[in-house]
Amino acid sequence: MDLFFSQKNCDRCGGSLEGGRIMSMFNEQCICMCCKEKETKDPDYNKAVEADHEEIRKGNFNYKGIREK
Repeated sequence: MDLFFSQKNCDRCGGSLEGGRIMSMFNEQCICMCCKEKETKDPDYNKAVEADHEEIRKGNFNYKGIREK
């Protein structure tokens, strides 16, 4: 099983992923929903979303994000 689905803690804050998980729009971190909420308030969030959508349109489904680790 992919680590994204089996890991127990958020890559960003270390909190539990029991309440849900999602990949960050900025990089490949698996984050909790609380961190996702905070991420949406980042001034560059819309830029990250648009960059991700552009990469998908180009056929790149493995985009590392605008803040690649």
